[in-house]
Amino acid sequence: MGHMQLQTKAKGWLRIRNLLVRQCLAEFLGVFVLMVFTQSAVAQAVTSGERKGNSLTMFLAGSFAVVIAVYVSGNVSGAHLNPAFSLAMCLLGRFPWVKLPIYSLVHLVSAFCASGATYALYYDALQNYTGGNLTVTGPKETASIFATYPASYLSLNNGFLDQVLGTGILLVGVLAILDTRNKGVPAGLEPVVVGLLILTVGLSMGVNCGCPLNPARDLGPRLFTYVAGWGPEVFSAGNGWWWVPVVAPMVGATLGTATYQLLVALHHPEDSEPAQDLELVQEKASNLGNNGL
Repeated sequence: MGHMQLQTKAKGWLRIRNLLVRQCLAEFLGVFVLMVFTQSAVAQAVTSGERKGNSLTMFLAGSFAVVIAVYVSGNVSGAHLNPAFSLAMCLLGRFPWVKLPIYSLVHLVSAFCASGATYALYYDALQNYTGGNLTVTGPKETASIFATYPASYLSLNNGFLDQVLGTGILLVGVLAILDTRNKGVPAGLEPVVVGLLILTVGLSMGVNCGCPLNPARDLGPRLFTYVAGWGPEVFSAGNGWWWVPVVAPMVGATLGTATYQLLVALHHPEDSEPAQDLELVQEKASNLGNNGL
């Protein structure tokens, strides 16, 4: 009985009642989990010379990390995890604009802190692999464990297009998954399907620059590497690449949201209209007949 009373008192002392604070804490933890898993998978592959990991394991870990992160924060804060998604929700009127900079700052700080955790976890491995020389370019570069950098052939224009298109398709997929008036996903499985979406985008569009698709996911770790020993080259490398994964995903999110709304969401029947168009009903009946049902 005494133990239960102590738990009740502790909950009363520790429980935060302010909704925005609870949401920020959930977003912080969600991004932290996402980034530690994602970066650790890259660190494991890089510092082992790809003997204990490769591009596939990196994309798999990043995708599964999204699933866990959404489960961590979903029912508390909506599991935005990405300023680009927060922007999309604002454009749709599902999220107040005043919270956009707040969520974005939380995402940025969390990604910075997660980078510190990954750095601490793999400190000895990094020192062993690099000999203590932390570089942004070259055969022993390790900056890409934390932030993204373009392939040697990639121009800024092509990289910008890469991030706009990648984030746009990501938002189209996420909005379709969340659209209860479309095909629909069984309740509780949305994070799993979002993870599969992330995996698909990564496996098909990851070669150019690693598919950041998230301004905070890239800028937070880049700031960490700047102060942790990699220096100002983290901002100058790739012809000043750093701003592309910050700006382009926001443009892509805007275009992706508009595309899904204009081509799908705005054309759902109103509640007062029949649930199915006659043509669609006839098509389904024909398909059933053809299948011998």
